[in-house]
Amino acid sequence: MQNKKPYLHLVWLGLSVLILTVLYLFYNTRGNLAFALNLRVSRLPVFALVGLATAVATVVFQTIAKNNILSPNIIGLDSLYSLFQTLIIFFFGSGHLLGRSSQLNFIISTVLMVVASFGLFYIFFKLYPGRIFLLLMTGLIFGTLMRNLIVFFQALIDPNEFQTILSRTLVSFNTVDSSLIWLSLVIVAPIVIYLFFHSHTLDVLHLGDVYAKGLGVYVDREYFYLFILVSILTAVSTALVGPITFLGFLGANLAYRIMPSYHHTWLFLTASFITVLLLLASQFIVEHLLPVRTSIGVVIELIGGIYFLYLIIKERKQVS
Repeated sequence: MQNKKPYLHLVWLGLSVLILTVLYLFYNTRGNLAFALNLRVSRLPVFALVGLATAVATVVFQTIAKNNILSPNIIGLDSLYSLFQTLIIFFFGSGHLLGRSSQLNFIISTVLMVVASFGLFYIFFKLYPGRIFLLLMTGLIFGTLMRNLIVFFQALIDPNEFQTILSRTLVSFNTVDSSLIWLSLVIVAPIVIYLFFHSHTLDVLHLGDVYAKGLGVYVDREYFYLFILVSILTAVSTALVGPITFLGFLGANLAYRIMPSYHHTWLFLTASFITVLLLLASQFIVEHLLPVRTSIGVVIELIGGIYFLYLIIKERKQVS
């Protein structure tokens, strides 16, 4: 019976996703079913793509970092993305090609985030190996610096252009270019498939560096490659819809609680189902339950912030 439990949990999560998807598609169509379905169905692939990429990236990142309250955004990729969008509007204006072409903006944003990540990883895995904690702290410091620069430039920017910056830096699933979905899929799918087939190595790394080395795993090399793959997944999902701070954190930590197995194959699937559920539920809340229009990221960050504080308080009580 124990062997069937992971399957059972996935079945329940899959049914929950299916029910919520049907509810999201058909609830309150206001008499124009075809128009509502056309609009809502177009968002489903984005929910699935972002949910999958974010969940897998966070589970891998937390396995490497040996910490369940961290997420890939700690290295500052979301801040770098927001700073890049702000600088485009500040120096060139919204009418520039970088502002008008979603494909060009997506490609440059993704490449910029991956190159920045590669630079950090090269320093702390090749030049100064074995210092993951220092890598995380450096990313955190650079993230704080970039957030302060964002505030500085936004204070100087033309007020008429400020709304454009908000539309670029706040999470939105409403205006995603369909060509970007296919481009993202081409990037994300091979990485996710590779990580699924590589999950046995992640299971060994989860035991700790000493055990992993004893079992023949080249730990530093694996960490370097895995960090690069995590940064690509995070960069693509961020460039596609904007930064979602707590989505991966929620998906990964709820997966650890729900799934009675620590095999990464099960964790990837569980966390992905949970992140898609969160995206569907948040979009439903924003569209139908809230009295004012807001970003889906606000709902996710509210839930994630509360759960983050809960975990911190719980861990503090366990230590004391």
